[in-house]
Amino acid sequence: MNTVQIRPVSAADYAQWLALWQAYLHFYETRLADEVTASTWQRMLDEHEPTHAALAWVDGQAVGMVNFIFHRSNWSIEDSCYLQDLFVAPGQRGNGVGRQLIEYVYAGAAEHGSHKVHWLTHETNATAIRLYEQVAERGGFIQFRKTF
Repeated sequence: MNTVQIRPVSAADYAQWLALWQAYLHFYETRLADEVTASTWQRMLDEHEPTHAALAWVDGQAVGMVNFIFHRSNWSIEDSCYLQDLFVAPGQRGNGVGRQLIEYVYAGAAEHGSHKVHWLTHETNATAIRLYEQVAERGGFIQFRKTF
């Protein structure tokens, strides 16, 4: 496998991020309004926003993305970090790209002074769950939500 480079997104990366973002949404069989995608992208570029993103690159091609958000917690003084979106292109899965993106978030969270990194995945995402069980612990909580 070629060397993977991970770096924060820049404005010039929009097309590469968008392709991975759309593939990620397709994977979860969902769609978002173009306005939501545009707003998400602008937040990631705004240094005053708690939302961040990075891309994994192999030979000049973006092959993975991670989007994460720093937020307050009532359970610690330090912020927490929510790893909201993680996606690796199908042809790169199993090559360690997902693990490297998670480790990138871990390093960023430590640098930020965060207390923890946490995330969700769908119960049917067995491939991702196998990786997540190697790099984190399952908290045992069940998610409930109501969308408005």
